[in-house]
This record gives sequence, C-alpha cells and structure tokens, in this order.
Amino acid sequence: MIPRLASRPVAGLLLAAGITSSAMADSPGDHAQGERLFRAQCVGCHSLAPGEHLAGPSLHDLIGRPAGGIDDFDYSPVLDDADFVWNAETLDAFLAAPDDFLPGTRMVLWGLDERSRQRIIDYLESIAEP
Repeated sequence: MIPRLASRPVAGLLLAAGITSSAMADSPGDHAQGERLFRAQCVGCHSLAPGEHLAGPSLHDLIGRPAGGIDDFDYSPVLDDADFVWNAETLDAFLAAPDDFLPGTRMVLWGLDERSRQRIIDYLESIAEP
C-alpha cells in the first residue's frame, strides 16, 4: 500500500516525467516529417542513392563523411579544402546559413529554421548505414 501523502506527489512527478520524456522521444511522425522536409527542401539537388549526384552530391552515408569526401563529385573549392566531418553539429550550422558556415559554397539555400533542420538531420541519421 502506498501512503496517501506520498502517492499524489509521486504520481504527479512520475506523470510529469513521463510526459516530458515522451514529448522528447522521436516518434514515427517525426521521422515521417523529416522525410517530407527532406523531399521538399533537399531532393531537388541531392539524391540518397549511392553515387547518384545531381546539382549537389549524393547524401548517401553523409553522416560521418569528410566534407568534400566524394571523389567523383565536383565540389566548390571551399568544400574541397574543408577540414571537417559531417555530423549533427556541422549539418545544423551549415543548414542554418550555408554561406556563413562555409563562405563560397555553391549550396543554394537561405537557411532553414531550427525545427526543420533538426528533423532533416534526424532523418539523415536514421537512414545512415551503421
């Protein structure tokens, strides 16, 4: 038996913790929204198929890849010379303001809001091969 005095506060704390953790967890709807945003914002210039380049390089296995790391794509000189790896942090900064992050990039994007960036990055991370 749970004492009456403790049961309500504890139940309230557990309920609040459950709501907070479930709100922060990725849901199938978040994944689908990330895919929709990717298709709306990125697919005109980028493919997810390996070796299939459009105006931009294939984003297949982008997470963990060195910037300018595909041999058969003609990157801008700044991306050829870049010395970083694509991860959630670098992608977030790049998608927020490509020209600020990497002046001279050929990326044609005026920046995405934080929520859209996060959903696209989460989607790219979710389809990355281990």
